[in-house]
Amino acid sequence: MKKTLLALPLLFACFYAQAQNGLEDIIVEKYYISEANDTNANVVGGILPVGSTTYRVYVDMAAGYTFQAAFGLQGQELRIETTTQFFNNMDYGSTSPTFSKNNSAKNTVMLDSWLSVGGACNGYFGVLKTDDDGLNTNVNSCSGCNVSSILQSANVDAGIPLSTQDGLLAGTPVSVTAVGISSVINVFGNSTIGNLFSTDNGSWAALGGATGPDANTNRVLIAQLTTDGVLTFKLNLQLGTPGGGTEQYVAENPTGSQFQHPALVYDSGNLTNLQDLNPTGAVYKIYPNPIKDNLNIEVKSSNADNKKQYMFYTIYSMEGKEVIANSIPTLNSNYSDTIDLSRLNKGIYFMQINLNGVVSTKKLIKL
Repeated sequence: MKKTLLALPLLFACFYAQAQNGLEDIIVEKYYISEANDTNANVVGGILPVGSTTYRVYVDMAAGYTFQAAFGLQGQELRIETTTQFFNNMDYGSTSPTFSKNNSAKNTVMLDSWLSVGGACNGYFGVLKTDDDGLNTNVNSCSGCNVSSILQSANVDAGIPLSTQDGLLAGTPVSVTAVGISSVINVFGNSTIGNLFSTDNGSWAALGGATGPDANTNRVLIAQLTTDGVLTFKLNLQLGTPGGGTEQYVAENPTGSQFQHPALVYDSGNLTNLQDLNPTGAVYKIYPNPIKDNLNIEVKSSNADNKKQYMFYTIYSMEGKEVIANSIPTLNSNYSDTIDLSRLNKGIYFMQINLNGVVSTKKLIKL
């Protein structure tokens, strides 16, 4: 049965921030897209609508930084919501991934919705499937079911199949500490079905700080969310600096030395305007960075299937103000552009790029 996170006294009511340069991006990975066999095999796991998407949310930090907490305060709500319901496995699932790897391989436990500070099950970090070492991949089973194929979907929208690389890497992730969010059981527990998790006076935290299993990429998994609806979130984060200080990044209404970061707001419904778009292997690069006057952007793709491609990009100031935006709804296999930034003042900016539905945010330094 699911375990409830312990609600503790509010530990993160007051923050101190230094120079904002530790948060590099928020990465949202499409981990899995369910199919009919998963639903039919889910006898004890709860209702899993066909076509449900499992999203993993990672905090991408500079080397040496630690993830300390995701928090909500008055005027700075932390909000995770879907237009339908979140899927919660009612067999071995949990509000944080404390189940064993052996139990994670049963029915659809791997698709459970939860909050984390790095782990995806007991003794294993959650990592991007592209960063998985491919060892000891889970083979899911459903005892007593007539369906033999469980979590075997190869839907291209979710990238590498779980049967090839499951995004689990052996290690010792930090445990979740819940601070003033006992209501999480109403959304990610197994006794109720919910669609909204919100707090303006609480957090989930990693006491002592959490780092990614790779010190260089330093990505920490903070949530896994499964739904057949549109997923949206607003996050606020506290990071620890290499020098022992802290930095705060908020989705809205920054105060003092807090910093508003555009990647902390996400809406899966705005990622693709055309629902028939599929990944085409497109990759991009932007250069130079730091920038004096012009920023170059290049997109390359073999596009062997001649599928439609598109790109949107927006450049924001440190205050979260949009300064430049452009869209290329029909993207050729190879595309290049030069963006004139000569009119911008010196300082730090952020460029959010949506390439065929995959969103990333890059820090820019204007000289």
